[in-house]
Amino acid sequence: MFATISDFICNNWSLALGLFSLWSALHILEWAWFTPRRLEGQLRAQGLSGTVYRSPTGDLKEITRVNRETWAKLMPLSHDITSRVSPFFHRNMKEHGKTSFTWFGVIPRVTISDPEIVREILSNKLSEIEKQKLTPVGKLLGDGLFSYQGHKWASHRRILNPAFHVEKLKRMLPAFSACCSELIDKWKGFSGPNGSFELDVWSEMQMFTGDVISRAAFGSSFQEGRKIFQLLFEQGQRLIRAFEDVVIPGHWYLPTENNRRMKHIDQEVKILLRGIIKKRENAMKNKEVINEDLLGLMMESNMKEKIGNGKSNIVMTRDEMITECKLFYFAGQESTSVLLTWTLVVLSMHLDWQERARQEVYQHFGKNKPDFDGLSRLKIVTMILYEVLRLYPPFAMLTRRTYNPVKLGNATYPPGVLLSMPIFFIHHDKELWGHDADEFKPERFSDGISKASKTKGRNAAYFPFGWGPRICIGQNFALVEAKMGLCMILQHFEFEPSEKYVHAPITVITLQPQHGAPIKFHRL
Repeated sequence: MFATISDFICNNWSLALGLFSLWSALHILEWAWFTPRRLEGQLRAQGLSGTVYRSPTGDLKEITRVNRETWAKLMPLSHDITSRVSPFFHRNMKEHGKTSFTWFGVIPRVTISDPEIVREILSNKLSEIEKQKLTPVGKLLGDGLFSYQGHKWASHRRILNPAFHVEKLKRMLPAFSACCSELIDKWKGFSGPNGSFELDVWSEMQMFTGDVISRAAFGSSFQEGRKIFQLLFEQGQRLIRAFEDVVIPGHWYLPTENNRRMKHIDQEVKILLRGIIKKRENAMKNKEVINEDLLGLMMESNMKEKIGNGKSNIVMTRDEMITECKLFYFAGQESTSVLLTWTLVVLSMHLDWQERARQEVYQHFGKNKPDFDGLSRLKIVTMILYEVLRLYPPFAMLTRRTYNPVKLGNATYPPGVLLSMPIFFIHHDKELWGHDADEFKPERFSDGISKASKTKGRNAAYFPFGWGPRICIGQNFALVEAKMGLCMILQHFEFEPSEKYVHAPITVITLQPQHGAPIKFHRL
């Protein structure tokens, strides 16, 4: 009898295991083959062309191969950088057209290069399209406002908006100025008997913008903020390493040394931020704090939102504040360090524009520290920054994902498609910017952004900070910081390219100089 029961259990377990194995195999087959091939067929039926789907890794191996092959070569000292920055996509668009598709693993990624359709996508009016969800590793640098959707995004944006208002930015100018003065004093210490020296401005700008965001975000907790920046800087370097393994499915979850260290850094950053926020909460309860920094302004706005609505579910929790603080660091530090680095590189190549900018700075400030109103009146410096953002935008592309069928232009895209808007290619498109699109000509922006391209502001031909309702909330913060830093450098130094400089821009999360950015400085 017992043998019969045992046989029955074993047979049923075997049957259940067999059915589960069959279900798993069919599920994997659907995910890895049938769904991608079905989506490919639907895209080709719309008249789109692109690479052929062959495996669950998609084009990732080929992208890595082409990048390494291209980045191993030298390029001339030119602003025509699209074929080097995104070599695989440059090749694909030449072969298959400006609107074509590639494969991000099992997901088709359609390149959208028509500024009118880009505007439609980024207008945030299409319920069929949403931000792509971050991977678990991507969230380690902070998602927050960057990836939230719907009501949660709207609530957080409303709470954070006051912290980035122009009047609030004026209060942060002393923090910007203090960091700039420390930078100038440090650089003066490098100068030899003839007042000349050489340094890598890429590493210098990373440290400088890290100090600025630490001081502007945390004020009196500046030193603790510096520690957080150092940890997140390491996190960014490790994230780059993790992306190199993206061709391995599920690699985010493997217990590698790199993955373990990233999780440890994440916990350490959360502990530090939680401590800062808790101390600030206690100080606010005792009315001991002046809300002059980003954290204080965010917490003050969050408190007002809670009192005004009386609903705790629409305000930020402490953990959500931590997430937004991490995003302050990554977006605020990385994008501005990229902008300042390429601005110094470009102005070292174009000495005429460097001198024009310096004369404008002298005209407004002499050798005095710049003030907010004066910075807002700078025309040449602003034109230069806009043109650098056009030629060297911090991020290569913006991405959205379809969750329902959506008609864009002449094509209807099925659910499960990535829509990739290549900022680099649109910013360098000769049809939009003229035959001199790859040349440095700040005068394009003499009448403002809206009249700079041939589209005259009718669509998204220029969007270094994004476009529409989800445009980067910190763009004014970044531009004020960049203006302050650039003005003070121009007041004290002339600069030119070093003989060691190799012009080699590459995309590693952001647009970076592959071999650094050594520049020669001469003290004025």
